[in-house]
Amino acid sequence: MPKLDSPLQLSPVFKPKIWGRVDLSPIFPRPQFPTAQADSQNDAAKAPRAKDRLIGEVWITDDAAQFLNPPMAGVTLGEAAKQFGPELHGKEWSDSRFPILAKYIYTGDWLSVQVHPDDDQARAYDPGNRGKCEMWYIVQAGRAAEILLGARPGVTKDALKAAFEKGTSRELLNRFRPKAGEAIFVPPGTVHALGPGLVLFEVEENSDLTYRLDDFGRLGLDGAARPLHLKKGLAVTRADLPAHRDLPCLEFQEAYGKRRYVLACRFFALEELTVRKRASFAGKRERVEVLSLLEGEGRVESAAGWLGYRAGDTWLIPPATGQYRLVPRETTRLLKFYVPDLEKDFRGPLKKRGVRAAKINQIVFD
Repeated sequence: MPKLDSPLQLSPVFKPKIWGRVDLSPIFPRPQFPTAQADSQNDAAKAPRAKDRLIGEVWITDDAAQFLNPPMAGVTLGEAAKQFGPELHGKEWSDSRFPILAKYIYTGDWLSVQVHPDDDQARAYDPGNRGKCEMWYIVQAGRAAEILLGARPGVTKDALKAAFEKGTSRELLNRFRPKAGEAIFVPPGTVHALGPGLVLFEVEENSDLTYRLDDFGRLGLDGAARPLHLKKGLAVTRADLPAHRDLPCLEFQEAYGKRRYVLACRFFALEELTVRKRASFAGKRERVEVLSLLEGEGRVESAAGWLGYRAGDTWLIPPATGQYRLVPRETTRLLKFYVPDLEKDFRGPLKKRGVRAAKINQIVFD
């Protein structure tokens, strides 16, 4: 059986969406599709339609993501999670699925207005599923980019129901223009929708359970109206939840560059690292960590050898990973995510750096 003691690279999985984009810059190259000019009628039937070429999501910890380097080359993350369990996840995680789902979202149009249940609600309404607590890190925001997040003050659930049925819910939700680098927390029960002109990184429980509340009368890729889930969605909606945005940016100098404590809750934590010099790290015995490269290129070095990295790469760091180094050829910016110990990984280090509890509590959610 292979020993999981060095960084492992994962392939991205591209997901077509009706609201997606053709251009996946600045992070990913465009995935290759069959050419529209087919050699036979049978080949033409297999070629994707123009609207199917719109990529809306790039999942980097999908079950179908494949490892690209030995000793796991060709194995999917889903297969590895079932086969290796704590060797891959860490001793703190007992489920057979990978603990965190992470993806990049590219918006060319409005997504639906939607809401996610918590774990208890998911078990009640969709047995066998987890709830979905999530966060967004804004990579890019166009001039007209907008987000809907939570109900406006005084809006009741009955008012929301009427608006969902009429397709006018945008009028009752908080609407704002996000900024690049902004972090936004979206706990279960928060009604939300992403507008066009966004590139963002989403981290969440490993669940894709979504209740669609308002799709503005749009047709799906199959030409039919996409179903709404009003009964379940209204049952889990919390009109009283605030919009957790415009959060403090807690960034500090490190020997290798900079480290930002972006956001943490009991399901996931996100840090942003800017690496300008050779940086040494090691795996954490209690958990798996994942690195997602936003920009830059260089080498990942370990006892197993070295491999090049570049923007768009995903590197999984198993618990038994010994010392490894990031050696940047150019300034590298990456996002690191994992299931945290909130006190040990966020609250404690921030207190030692002199950050007041009130400010810490704006980015750490119990």
